[in-house]
Amino acid sequence: MAISLLVLLVPIALLLAFYRGFLGGDQANAVDPAPAIEQAQAANAFPVSQPAGLGDDWRTVSARYQTVDGGANLRLGYLTPEGRGAQLVQSNLPAERLLPSELTDQAQPQGQTDLAGRNWQRYTARANEQALVLLEPGRTVIVVGDARESELRQLAGSLR
Repeated sequence: MAISLLVLLVPIALLLAFYRGFLGGDQANAVDPAPAIEQAQAANAFPVSQPAGLGDDWRTVSARYQTVDGGANLRLGYLTPEGRGAQLVQSNLPAERLLPSELTDQAQPQGQTDLAGRNWQRYTARANEQALVLLEPGRTVIVVGDARESELRQLAGSLR
């Protein structure tokens, strides 16, 4: 019986190794954020910022513009150079409505930081996540994720 089981497990292990090693089975698929960004710009609901100058090791893994009750959101998801997740959210929803839905009801400001001449607020977020929030008239920008703070700061600082 052990030999029968071994005969079945060896091909499965080989297929799994081939899938992960040669086909990149565990890699996130990169997407083009341009259509979602263009859709947000065309809607003209809020000023749209785009990251500029991020290296090739930053991969966009999701991009979506959507209208919601009372406003609109642009979400861009990234895989950082260290392989962690970061999300850029831009919205014209009121901050008192957007922040609890994106960062949880328990999110608390942790101080200010200056990035690229803008005054960002550091926030706690969901478990193992932190956030940077930029409050502007007519727009709120959130950079949130389980990435290191230096990577979140790099993403926030790259917005043009």
